[in-house]
Amino acid sequence: MEWVVVISVLIMTVLSLLRVNVIIAIILAALTAGVLSGLSLVDSIEMLVSGMGGASNTALSYILLGAFAVAISYTGITTILVNYLIRVLTGKKTMMLLAIAGVASFSQNLIPVHIAFIPILIPPLLKLFDKMRLDRRGAAVALTFGLKAPYIMIPAGFGAIFHGIIIDGMEQNGSALTDSEAVLAMLVPGSGMVLGLLIAIFVTYRKDRSYDENSENVVEEKVTSSNVSFNIKHVWTLVAIVAALAVQLVTSNLILGALTGLAIMFLFIVVPFKDGDKIVTEGIGMMGTIAFVMLVASGFGNILSETGSVDALVEVSSGFLGDNKPLIAFILLLVGLVVTLGIGSSFGTIPIIAALFVPICMTAGFSPLATATLIGTAGALGDAGSPASDSTLGPTSGLNADGMHNHIWDTCVPTFIHFNIPLFLFGWLGAIIF
Repeated sequence: MEWVVVISVLIMTVLSLLRVNVIIAIILAALTAGVLSGLSLVDSIEMLVSGMGGASNTALSYILLGAFAVAISYTGITTILVNYLIRVLTGKKTMMLLAIAGVASFSQNLIPVHIAFIPILIPPLLKLFDKMRLDRRGAAVALTFGLKAPYIMIPAGFGAIFHGIIIDGMEQNGSALTDSEAVLAMLVPGSGMVLGLLIAIFVTYRKDRSYDENSENVVEEKVTSSNVSFNIKHVWTLVAIVAALAVQLVTSNLILGALTGLAIMFLFIVVPFKDGDKIVTEGIGMMGTIAFVMLVASGFGNILSETGSVDALVEVSSGFLGDNKPLIAFILLLVGLVVTLGIGSSFGTIPIIAALFVPICMTAGFSPLATATLIGTAGALGDAGSPASDSTLGPTSGLNADGMHNHIWDTCVPTFIHFNIPLFLFGWLGAIIF
């Protein structure tokens, strides 16, 4: 039973590396986990489907955020940003990648559209990337950094939600943690991601890489060919963005935030009401695949959780460790990596990990700060590099607009190497220090 998680995650990983569609890979891995746990195929499928409801809130959030991002793009404000980046950063590969990481970081805290901005902002830049001979793997790492590092280290926007889940998970299992302690706990592993980003930009992907110059990028032609000047619609767009952020921060609900932004844009005729159907449809088209992958991944996580496979893996891992804190921390982080790779969601993994890690850490004598470091790092591990993670699916959705960027080899593998390794090492060090 204890090896079910490992075997099923390996199956998903191998199938993905062999370029099997990620949804099919997750389904096959989930069915394998169910069968190995003693369920029939029919029961495994039913448990998979029943577990998909656990991500319904996330899926709806992504679709509405996609519609919000399309509405923002409709006003032409993203064209202003794209043209500015082209004018200022042409020929400056390093600065371009750092700028992409910065823009992506805003999507987690300042403008809470998460990955919805990527299919709008990145495709118009692909022609420029090719002319600069920029390695898109570096761009994938930069985007994933912006999608993960802010919520790990900054307690605002998505970060407030992530830190809140860690605190709630610890409190529900008998260990108290303050907001400031949660921030301190995640600064050490988060700094590992900063190091990984710098290595990717300045070392690993610094060299030129050529792509097919004959490829066509329809989005690029449509966006950069028009001259857009700042106007009153853009003012109301910024108001909608601020309002969406405010509602999201107050309610901790992405759906309400996205609906608020959309409502303002329609109410003040920033976007014509008659184009409502078109915008929502485009939002679904842009984010629908990612939303469905998250639904299936949630079903996979449900099978691993309900069959007791994760509990068994942690129990067998911790049963022979004694009171060796460095070894216990290492094994717990390794378990977190495997579990999150399978589930593909930091936020969805934290409650599961907290229920298992807190009793073990309390018994082993870890401080609440060290326990929070282990839980937060274990949840974040695997999110980068997982075929089912929005932190990898998002970058691929933009970088593969012309069909020349592979999800597994050009996004998942580079982000796994540059973020999971330093996250693991820095999180392990933080657990020992605290």
